[in-house]
Amino acid sequence: MSFDGRLLAGMSVLAAVVESGSFSRAGEVLGLSASGVSRSVARLEERLGVRLLNRTTRTLHLTDEGARLYESAAPHLEGIEEAANAVAGNSVMVRGGLRVSVNAIFARHVLGPKLALLGERFPNLEVTVLPHADSGDLVADGIDVAVRFGAQPPSTMSSRLLLETRVLTVASPAYLERHGRPKTPAKLKDHVCIQYIDSQRGKPFEWEFHRGREVLPVDTSGRLTMADAETMVQACVAGAGVAQVLALSVEQLVADGTLIDLFPDWPGETFPLYVMRPSRRLAPASVNAFLEFCSEICKR
Repeated sequence: MSFDGRLLAGMSVLAAVVESGSFSRAGEVLGLSASGVSRSVARLEERLGVRLLNRTTRTLHLTDEGARLYESAAPHLEGIEEAANAVAGNSVMVRGGLRVSVNAIFARHVLGPKLALLGERFPNLEVTVLPHADSGDLVADGIDVAVRFGAQPPSTMSSRLLLETRVLTVASPAYLERHGRPKTPAKLKDHVCIQYIDSQRGKPFEWEFHRGREVLPVDTSGRLTMADAETMVQACVAGAGVAQVLALSVEQLVADGTLIDLFPDWPGETFPLYVMRPSRRLAPASVNAFLEFCSEICKR
């Protein structure tokens, strides 16, 4: 089959439909009407002689042939766009609105103190920072960039690891004075442990301890179960029990003795922080600027 620009255009439209989830949202990205997007996909199907999308009044799904075509072509489309972006270089102005959904710990301890620097560096960028749980549909929620903790499930989103922070097991001096300090992780079965809900699974995290290749699971229990990390930290500070927390959120509290790291000899468990955007394809300049800014401040 001879190549022409219509084939490339049709593939770009198909990719936009797949990555945005609808003709109307793809049209917003491409500057086309929903009907124009639909006609473009129909022309591509006619040219190839196969149906690529199954359409209903509410949903769109790739056919098997459509899925194979998208998976094969998407990396090449991304390469073309990356090449174009490299040629454009610094001529692309970072401007306009950006909606970012960020984990509360990252917002409070990393991003918030650096937002003034972001504003100085990109004075034409308008950023709306929204709180968000570590789950959700970025496209449906109109989110340009998200920052989330935890391993992310496979998807069409583009993700980048920002950092890995240690998981600490901590308690307040007041709690330890009343209940004693557990000498080993196994002794936690005799203590009041505050549980924290994994938002992706909807149930509390299991407690584990890592040292080199050794992994020690420990069954814990307690009367408190939390869905908000900052509330859990404050409850722990008040002496409500032992908690497993992210080092990123309690560095100062541990440094000044408000919380005690109970098992510094088990330092191996970490939790990843990712920044992601809805599409694997080329991002607008504003999105790229925010991604790089997040990487920079996390390295610091």
